[in-house]
Parts: sequence; structure tokens; C-alpha cells
Amino acid sequence: MEASVATRTAPQILPGKVGVWWFLASEIMVFGGLISSYIVARLASSGWSAEAAHLSVPIASLNTLVLLTSSMTMVLAFGAVGRGDRRGVRTFLLCTILLGLTFLGIKAYEYSSELRAGFMPVTSPFWNFYYTMTGLHALHVLAGVITNLSLFVAARRGLRNAHRVELAGLYWHFVDVVWIFLFPLLYLT
Repeated sequence: MEASVATRTAPQILPGKVGVWWFLASEIMVFGGLISSYIVARLASSGWSAEAAHLSVPIASLNTLVLLTSSMTMVLAFGAVGRGDRRGVRTFLLCTILLGLTFLGIKAYEYSSELRAGFMPVTSPFWNFYYTMTGLHALHVLAGVITNLSLFVAARRGLRNAHRVELAGLYWHFVDVVWIFLFPLLYLT
């Protein structure tokens, strides 16, 4: 009697997925370095709480809610891809885009208020870190909005590479997680 040999196939890795994970790993190093430097600098000197008291916790809380909701709509877009729901993909990508733009609009309002009050990046180390970290984060949100906009346009034309929604989702959730670190560090401590 012949012994049957079971063959195993390796799980399929989506094109680009390893590249996205490598990119996210490099971004973790960038934000991790900034956050670590902020923590060390804050622990090494006093006066940071007085500076942070000028930030608007209610505005930042609203922005946090907006960004968390945008992550949910990104998950819903990915779910719509899995169901083959083209209209759902477009709808949820559009919601994610609009929420990302809302986040950026609120952040622009917040920046303008702080600048009018005289809090510039050169005012103190706190403001330097604040503008650097939140500005870099805002650029990442903008990149995510542009990525999702290109996917929305592709979805209107019959999205051929639906796995790109998953890849964009990985990036979008990374941006969300970064904010989850920045919000308490800058606004709540």
C-alpha cells in the first residue's frame, strides 16, 4: 500500500503586503523616535504641563472621534470588498476620505488658533515637538486621503485590484494608532 504524501501550500501573500509592512515598520521608527525624544525631553525639564494646558482637549477629543470613525469606515470598505459590494466600497471609501479631510480641517483650525495666540514652533521645546509630531501625522493623514481617493476613483471604474483596499487600510489604521499615542501624550499629560 502506498503512503500518500500530503502536500501543503504556503498561504498566499497579497502583492505589496510585505512592502506595506516594511514601510509601516520604518514609519514606526520615525514616530517612535519622535515620541521617545519627547518623553525624555519632557522628563528632563519642567514647565511642559503649563504649555500643554493651552491645547484644546475638547477639539482634540473631537478629532480623535473623527479619526476612530474613519478607521471604522475603512474596515467597512474592506468588508464590502470581501462581499463584492462595489457600491459599499465606494460609499465607505468616500466616508473615510471625508472624515480624513474633516480631521485635517479641525487640525488646521486648531493650528490657526494656537498661532494666533502666539504659540509658534520656536516658542518652546513643547511647541516644537507639538508641531513636529502633529504636523508629520497630518501629512500622513493627507497621504492616506490621497490614497483612498485614488481607490475611490478606481472603484468607480470597477476596482480590479481589490486587495489594495486592504493595503490602504493597513496604512490608515497605522495613522490612527499613531494618533492614539499622540493624543494622550500631548493633550492629556
